[in-house]
Amino acid sequence: MFHARGPTLAELLHQALASTRRGYDLLAPKFDWTPFRTPVWLLDAVAPHLGAPGSLARAVDLCCGTGAAIPLLRPLCRELVVGADFSLGMLAEARRRLVASDGAALRSAPVQLVQQDALALGFREAFDLATIFGALGHVRPAEQRPFLAQVRACLAPGGALAFVTAPLPPPWSPALWLAAAFDASMWVRNRLWRPPFVMYYLAWPLPRAVRLLREARFAVELRELAVPAPLSRLRLVLARRE
Repeated sequence: MFHARGPTLAELLHQALASTRRGYDLLAPKFDWTPFRTPVWLLDAVAPHLGAPGSLARAVDLCCGTGAAIPLLRPLCRELVVGADFSLGMLAEARRRLVASDGAALRSAPVQLVQQDALALGFREAFDLATIFGALGHVRPAEQRPFLAQVRACLAPGGALAFVTAPLPPPWSPALWLAAAFDASMWVRNRLWRPPFVMYYLAWPLPRAVRLLREARFAVELRELAVPAPLSRLRLVLARRE
């Protein structure tokens, strides 16, 4: 649908009727040829806000997918970058990308890819930075507080969680109604079909994200990103473990 090397409509429908994990396993070989992959322009806009090269010991990219954010994190870290995802298919693609790029990154921090559910991370005060790009919609409202508790536990004191979100679009914006229509269709699909596929675009609007982070004892800082309108509504959220 999106590219000659991307998934067909039939493949997307097959994936949409699978569970979240199975759907990503199926999509993984063609994921980088879809608009769902975190775009390079967004990673480039975030990069200046995360620190100087070598300023961190360890970082983790949660729900890392095929590893789009790994090249962003490696120069920042002295010891280790971890990519965590629950889809073995996505991790296999991330590993393939790493093998292909390692010749140009010999002086960067080593990378460890692990199969891990974001709601059961199991890390304890291990990282100076945690990032999550394009995957917050997979965390349902009922799971948001447990998710933030898991993230807080995996961060060293003073460590930060970084992600990008935006306020809800205004009522007259087509973007709001398109996202609302998608979320409504997903809600209906998950009540009529099992197993569920969890993805909701309006689950983490900026005001709600800030409130949840403060409740979870994070100090929250918002930063504007150097992106053109209408994307200028995007904000980088830096939530530091107090």
